Amino acid sequence: MREKHTKTFIAIAGNIGAGKSTLTGMLAQAFGWEPFYEANAENPYLADFYADMRRWSFHSQVFFLGKRLEHHRQLLQRAGSVVQDRTVYEDAEIFARNLYDQGHMSDRDYDAYRRLYEAISAFLPPPHLIIYLKASVDTLLARIARRGREFEREIAPEYLERLNCLYDSWIGRWSACPVLTIVTDDLDFEHNGQDLSRIVREVEAALWMWMKIG
Repeated sequence: MREKHTKTFIAIAGNIGAGKSTLTGMLAQAFGWEPFYEANAENPYLADFYADMRRWSFHSQVFFLGKRLEHHRQLLQRAGSVVQDRTVYEDAEIFARNLYDQGHMSDRDYDAYRRLYEAISAFLPPPHLIIYLKASVDTLLARIARRGREFEREIAPEYLERLNCLYDSWIGRWSACPVLTIVTDDLDFEHNGQDLSRIVREVEAALWMWMKIG
């Protein structure tokens, strides 16, 4: 693929198991972008969080927020184009909101979290394009099972369904940049070259439209 002369900032959003990390690497290779991956493996609270959400939700979400803000700052400093695995917005609008709605985060903790998020995110330039990977709960569960991460074994279908609803609501309200929604239930872009090529074409079209409008 040809690299665009204009620096682009692409972010990939989606539920657990949607394929964000896989597509991040593939688009980075296809377009010559630099990938920024989600910090799951580095989060010292994540396994504890899945075992006891109420006790560890605030700690885990603050870690993710800090890591995502750090990545956001770093990628904005890069001279070339970048693609980010999960956005800073998802931490607040999806995961922290779900924990609060379900009673796993106290009013005090959620208020402190939102104040921190809103104060900092107000100064962050948004991506040029968000790619939203959408998938059914059955698809997400199958993919989670295949990758076999121990701390994800107990994720309930109801949890994924709530996250899906929050994702749809957030994307429906989002207006800071264009969104390319890709339904992935019948796609296998990791192993099927035609599926990947289709996504690449859709990304190219979305970026062309952004460059034309911008």
